[in-house]
Amino acid sequence: MESFKRKTPEELLQSISKLHRGTLKIYIGPVSGSGKTYHMLREGQTLKQQGIDVVICAVSTLQRPETVEQLGDLERVPSIHWFKDGVERKDLNLDALLERNPEVVLVDGLAHFNREGARFRTRLEDIKFLLSHDISVFTTVNVYELEGYTEIAQKMTGIEAECTVPTDTLEIADEVRLIDVTPETVLTRLAEGHLRGNKDASVFKRGNIGVLRELALRLVAEDVNASLNEHREEMGLVGPSGAAEHILVTTQYHWNGSIYVRRGQQIAKRLNGDLLVVTFRNFKKSLSKEAATFRRSMIKLVEKVGGRFEELPFRSRRSIPRTLVNFAEQNHVTRIVMGHSKHTRWQELWQGSIVNELLRVTRNVDLFLVADSTAHEGERVLPARIAADKEQQKYRRLSTQEVEEKIERIKRGKFKVYIGAAPGVGKTYMMLREGNDHLKKGIDVQIGLLETHNRKETFEQVGQLNIIPRKRIVYQGVNLEEMDTEAIIRSRPEVVLVDELAHTNVPGSKYKKRYEDVLEILDAGISVITTVNVQHLESLNDAVEQITGIRVRETVPDSILQMADEVQLIDVAPEALQHRMRDGKIYAMAKVDQALNNFFKTGNLIALRELALREIADDVDERLESLERKSSLRGPWRRKEVIFVCVNSTPYAERLIRRGFRTAYRLKATWYVNYVSAPGSRSSELEKRLAELERLTVRLGGKFIIHEAAHPKQLAHVLASKAGEVEATQLVIGQPKLTWWESLWQDSVVNRLIRLTRHMDILIVADYDLHKTL
Repeated sequence: MESFKRKTPEELLQSISKLHRGTLKIYIGPVSGSGKTYHMLREGQTLKQQGIDVVICAVSTLQRPETVEQLGDLERVPSIHWFKDGVERKDLNLDALLERNPEVVLVDGLAHFNREGARFRTRLEDIKFLLSHDISVFTTVNVYELEGYTEIAQKMTGIEAECTVPTDTLEIADEVRLIDVTPETVLTRLAEGHLRGNKDASVFKRGNIGVLRELALRLVAEDVNASLNEHREEMGLVGPSGAAEHILVTTQYHWNGSIYVRRGQQIAKRLNGDLLVVTFRNFKKSLSKEAATFRRSMIKLVEKVGGRFEELPFRSRRSIPRTLVNFAEQNHVTRIVMGHSKHTRWQELWQGSIVNELLRVTRNVDLFLVADSTAHEGERVLPARIAADKEQQKYRRLSTQEVEEKIERIKRGKFKVYIGAAPGVGKTYMMLREGNDHLKKGIDVQIGLLETHNRKETFEQVGQLNIIPRKRIVYQGVNLEEMDTEAIIRSRPEVVLVDELAHTNVPGSKYKKRYEDVLEILDAGISVITTVNVQHLESLNDAVEQITGIRVRETVPDSILQMADEVQLIDVAPEALQHRMRDGKIYAMAKVDQALNNFFKTGNLIALRELALREIADDVDERLESLERKSSLRGPWRRKEVIFVCVNSTPYAERLIRRGFRTAYRLKATWYVNYVSAPGSRSSELEKRLAELERLTVRLGGKFIIHEAAHPKQLAHVLASKAGEVEATQLVIGQPKLTWWESLWQDSVVNRLIRLTRHMDILIVADYDLHKTL
């Protein structure tokens, strides 16, 4: 329907002006040497092969072999050379570029100040000038050269940017592409002498590269989130997208208001989400002197922690839940944070319960109840080991088991994972390219399993790499092929390339999943480089279904990603991916229309891209926390967390287990999954179901426990008692599904459990309505 909507005069003028403006594409990376110029030149070569007129100007390869190779026969428009402090600089030759009038110009260094007397002061202004003359521009920038991120980078790494550009520069770009790179890759390039010309050596400290990498991932994720919200609004979609967290704290002008705001801020930072704070106010009445004081301090606090504050109209106590839900939907809220109710069951029936009504009317928003004891729990600190602990460890004698474990880790091969938001982003291409780079250095690299999907440019990257033949397996009278793990181990290459990590093996294979084969190869001392898509991570299974409406059946446990020595994201804009699809570079032409109308819809690709960016940013942050506590960008948490997940036997249980894992992983917490059995309820079917839940729990690293209750009405009491025994700090439970009439007379297990555990934080996980969020 949107395509048939008549444009306003203003929209028409904007559309016409865009027709006469060039396109701006920005490649952003964490540091110099991340590969921005390489990818820019490579895309320039691709465009030239398609008959598009491409030139380069003011491009610096710094004599890096792989980058120089991409120059090929691209035409160079001479730049204007000048010197500052003995260092050669290059300005764009605007007159020469206008006279040449190419369709696309490739330009390095977006954050560049021109010489005195130049037509414009900055390269950004030069580029805007070229765009206004219908010349498209591809350019590069480092994250710490964007204002707003410059200060954060300097504070956390000590690195100062020589030149900067406004943060909103990304908003004028038609496409932003992140060039992700691991610290290990950058340091290898540095050691090989391929990063000459970089003046600031402090950039190339492992911790600093990690911080800048995380900043770049989060910056692009925010940019993607803005475009996702814009797309969803155009499509008339409401509620959270499933790709990002938006935390809403509801509080009052009261002494404990700051407790909820700060807790909401901790959750928002830990989950990399936005923070909104609301209070309900009767605008017909003046605030008391005390309330006005609390209001001023709350506004200051919210501003200090980077949140947004709003006052919502108070009409009656019973209208609060519906007003809150409407506000949450309009602002894509994923979690509402509020205090526990202190009412008894009868007071709730008489006066109405805000929590119960919220649970009844919300379907796409989690509810987080802050423990009554929050104010007395003390300072919250990062859950990473501090230096003093490490100092004590240095003088402790290792046990025999610890020595053996260390030897095994030393013998184990290195593990690198290329991850993307969707098929076709270029993971296999990059894996093969890295394999050939290693081969040129004399490293024995072989292909263990390759899926080119008939993509010509991917197959061309095989080059001189040897492919180990697949094993043939007969299944139900049909000859099938699988990776030959035994042959790989017999060949003993130094590095083996394995595509599609989440693949399910043919029945009759030694292992059920390909990642299990990879673990055996690593244990044999062979390094592995592999590929996977973000939708195949087990803990993201529900988020992916919420985004796409598709339940992904092939998954890998998140621990596989966590055990990797390197995880690198391959980022591609949705438009570019759809263009590849239409050109038949991802699937066969017969499948293109179906894919574009399903999984490869614009909204899906934007949301999956954001999910991938945020997931890898979290992975980077986890690694930084294990190195040094001060490097974390996600703020502090308390000293000890124990997560207690409560499940029943419904299909909803898997969602709670995955959420429990993700919560525990973010907080470095112990976690338990708990089921309570009532007398006479056990059956063979139930035993089978509980075994499935236990397998998922163990696969994700948790402990599954079955408890017994003497009577069905004792379920809540048993759970509360067992949570107390393990000193649980946070309960994860499902949303009750009683109707209003049933809740009036029946008091659910969830409601009873909430009243019994008011001294604990409680996360009530939403029962998502996919049709509403898609």
